[in-house]
Amino acid sequence: MAFSMGMPFNQGEEKMHRLLRVPPQDNPTSTMLTPQASNMFQRAPILAFGTLDAQDRPWTTLWGGEPGFSEPLGGGFVGTRTLVDSKNDPVVQALIGDAKDGQTSNPPDGGKLVAGLSIDLMTRKRVKTAGRMIAGALRDTDAITSPAQQLQLVTKIEQSLGNCPKYLNQYEIRPAPISSTLQSCGPALTPQATSLLSKADMFFLCTSTADDMDVNHRGGAPGFIRLISATEIIYPEYSGNRLYQSLGNMQLRPQIGLTVPDYETGDVLYMTGVGEILSGSAAATLLPGSNLAVKITVSEARFVKSGLPFRGMRKTPSPYNPPIRALAAEGNIKSAISSSTSTATPITAHLIKLTPLAPSIARFKFSVPSGFSYEPSQWIALDFSNELDVGYEHMRDHDPLSLNDDFVRTFTISSAPSLSALSTGKEAGQERGGEKEFEITIRKVGAVTRFLCEQNVNSGLEVLVRGVGGGMQIETESSAVMVAGGVGITPLLGQIARLQLGQGRFKLFWAVRGRDVGFMEDTFSRYPGLVDCTTVFLTGQAEGFLKEGLLRESRLVERRLRKEDVEGVEAETWYLCAGKGMRREVLGWLEGRKVITEDFDY
Repeated sequence: MAFSMGMPFNQGEEKMHRLLRVPPQDNPTSTMLTPQASNMFQRAPILAFGTLDAQDRPWTTLWGGEPGFSEPLGGGFVGTRTLVDSKNDPVVQALIGDAKDGQTSNPPDGGKLVAGLSIDLMTRKRVKTAGRMIAGALRDTDAITSPAQQLQLVTKIEQSLGNCPKYLNQYEIRPAPISSTLQSCGPALTPQATSLLSKADMFFLCTSTADDMDVNHRGGAPGFIRLISATEIIYPEYSGNRLYQSLGNMQLRPQIGLTVPDYETGDVLYMTGVGEILSGSAAATLLPGSNLAVKITVSEARFVKSGLPFRGMRKTPSPYNPPIRALAAEGNIKSAISSSTSTATPITAHLIKLTPLAPSIARFKFSVPSGFSYEPSQWIALDFSNELDVGYEHMRDHDPLSLNDDFVRTFTISSAPSLSALSTGKEAGQERGGEKEFEITIRKVGAVTRFLCEQNVNSGLEVLVRGVGGGMQIETESSAVMVAGGVGITPLLGQIARLQLGQGRFKLFWAVRGRDVGFMEDTFSRYPGLVDCTTVFLTGQAEGFLKEGLLRESRLVERRLRKEDVEGVEAETWYLCAGKGMRREVLGWLEGRKVITEDFDY
């Protein structure tokens, strides 16, 4: 009977635990091929596999296509028999080398260091293994012109560990013929490679130490890998099991190998390079919203067309995938938070009034006893972590997105600052001014806005102000048109008082849902001068006392905004604030015109 012994963490893993203040824990890695791992080898349709090449560079690859190509042989040995791309797969080349057809490769010194990840993306199950390659060989297939050969491999498993299902996006895998072509190979990422990276929702990585190796998966929403330059990429490390086996290896040896698959086309990007672990402010500076990230400098990248032995049909994304975090250089709004209003003494905002305007829209008034300054249409960043952050949990199926949420949100200030508040802040040259109150008008769309809408103003809610910035300053000295969708009108509300609405130089096209008619009525009641320059595009059922008046003035159109509505309108500047779909559509209509956009994707 075999017994699994407990494994200590290596020095790199312990360093990561100290860096991130992880409480003491046992290493759950088994020193043998566990029944769970043995079962996964037989059931998993994909095996990610890693090793070192002759230059001690790590590489990763993907094999398989259907279950059953690997199986336990007894005594901790696993046999693998599968078709591989022997011409372009860097792992196959590192394992077999120049061995001829059918010739067995037997690495010396107990075998070549290898690691694997048996993974089933449909069931979101995965098991890591590590050990030694004992023997391997390639055999030709019947297709003489095919780059595919059959790999036969025997591996001695010395470690195994089951991993959680977080960030595993579902794909239905089916085998496909290998018809690979090496498109590029060099130290820089080609346009083909960067295009694949921009839409990738997962990759597989290999790291190693002098006597150990790890292969694992990283996943997220498409685009979670960000391109810094043609030789550098970065990705965020999301909340995980806090073992930090991959990053621990990188603390001791920063070399890393990656494989990025395109399941639809079968294209694959192999990379090897050097990783740099960024934590705290170093991570947030480059990738705002992150407290842990890995930057990779590529030393070699191979883009292989149709190099995968399978294809995949995308099914359900992981519910744990956080929103995409753009680079600071790409305009990530959270980078502006850290560089905007910041003082030694935190600014606190107190909720003092809540006014429901529609089933999912409400206006909130906050007081700021210490005072602050802002300009019309700017956003304010509010931190709700003291109310909503419940600390670390490995899994949280009832609220998966909260695991990686910092609970900092930016909202457009919909109220207008007083002239005295503006002058106080500017003339004194101070961060804080004389403004003691502000309003935000928001739609209930997520955890924070839902929390706000459920508040009782008598409960004394207090939140920290993390910053003020941005803004869409509308100029009406020349002709201007604003296109707004729903609450996208809020950047306009705080500056209506200074706009010359009655001179015919400003028009508003406002798309409103029928269930939001209460918000529309409230807006026109508070800003009656806005009615004469607004055309409302109303969709869905709605009733309201303003409806007949708007119809009489031909300023209400009961349908969606269309291209022909804006085509014949002349304006020097267009302002656009809407959700992603409407924003993309309207930008297409206004191609070639001067358009200033504001979004609320953050």
